[in-house]
Amino acid sequence: MRDDRYTKRPVAGWYMAAAIASLLFMLVAVGGYLVDVTTNPADLPIDQRVVAEARPIWGMAAYAIAVWAGLAGTVLLLLRKRLAQPLLLLSLAAAVVTFLPYALVPGVRDVITTNDIAVAIAILVITWTIFWFARHSAQRGWLR
Repeated sequence: MRDDRYTKRPVAGWYMAAAIASLLFMLVAVGGYLVDVTTNPADLPIDQRVVAEARPIWGMAAYAIAVWAGLAGTVLLLLRKRLAQPLLLLSLAAAVVTFLPYALVPGVRDVITTNDIAVAIAILVITWTIFWFARHSAQRGWLR
């Protein structure tokens, strides 16, 4: 039996809308990253300052990789380039590492809120969805 799920198909009409939405999400993520790295922790409320000062450097490095690889990957989705898929997988993996301090670093774990956890989960779900979109697009032959 032939598996028609992975045969080349014409690009779906919704492809560009999804690629643009993915790009907009990554632009917001880049904006958040730039605010994080340019804000002086002393200017933050005490609870946010504690989190900012407790975050390990590897968590911040993963954050940088997640947002910049994600931005590059979504631009490549707009251009319909196959390299989008591995970049978005890298972005997803780095996003997971970005939130590991929530569970592994006591200084962070002790002060995060339920809202922080909900935001992290939402970010991971959206990032996974964007990666899935790139994978789906590659399987359909929409990426060159």
